[in-house]
Amino acid sequence: MNITLSADPELIRRAREYAKEHGTTLNQLVREHLRWLCGEADRKAAAEEFLRICLEHPGRSEPGYKFDRDGIHDRSQA
Repeated sequence: MNITLSADPELIRRAREYAKEHGTTLNQLVREHLRWLCGEADRKAAAEEFLRICLEHPGRSEPGYKFDRDGIHDRSQA
């Protein structure tokens, strides 16, 4: 089914640019958002998006930092 939506031309331009940068189309973004709104979101797509975001925005730990589960819960240093 086709629908017609109205939106500010600048918003449409920026949304198309976003879609292009993410290898998709504005139509696909709208379809995915509608599915999400209706509780029909694709879990696989959500997991892939989470991974993409994690890879694009790595943490800010110092070089050589090693996570220590016991140390993270040690409140004696606080």
